[in-house]
Amino acid sequence: MMAEFGYQWLESDQAACLGGPLDRVGNYMSGLIGGKRDGHSLMLEIIERMVLKFKGELPFMPGAVELITDLREHGIELTLVSASPRSLVDAALSNFAESPFARSISSNDVKITKPDPEGYLLAASSGGHDISNSLVLEDSLTGVTAAKASGAWVLAVPHLVPIEKSGRVDVTDSLTNWSYEKLAIKYAQDRSL
Repeated sequence: MMAEFGYQWLESDQAACLGGPLDRVGNYMSGLIGGKRDGHSLMLEIIERMVLKFKGELPFMPGAVELITDLREHGIELTLVSASPRSLVDAALSNFAESPFARSISSNDVKITKPDPEGYLLAASSGGHDISNSLVLEDSLTGVTAAKASGAWVLAVPHLVPIEKSGRVDVTDSLTNWSYEKLAIKYAQDRSL
């Protein structure tokens, strides 16, 4: 999309935009192209293009589908919390024959999106769960910031931007190393510290 305006999108640009929110991304893109288009219209075009791209063959993070399946088989209720608008969340969820999530929270469902913790707090309260006993899986610094602020435990799988292990935040390089059993043991040990 940026190439259409003569700009070569860099990995550093991707890292700067990781985790949204999309209005910030649109404004960032507008700045890179000298305001040839306003941030809002760029954001709307991103959403339109991503909805089409997400439907059908969305690549999942290695180990994510297997971990989701394992957690569900052990009766763990899952909620998807995204800084993306409802249209993108629904497009991503359309890749499942049946959604593995009890509910999903999008930027349309909150007043302030990530890095604000509102989405995670809403996810926990709407499921009748105590956020301080909840585990959040995140891949962005923006999401980790939100999850940490909510009081949840966090397992981060960094993508493009490094995330530091600290307090209730642990870091892994892949979800392929994790299962319900490994998570249960790890977080039982962490809670006892």
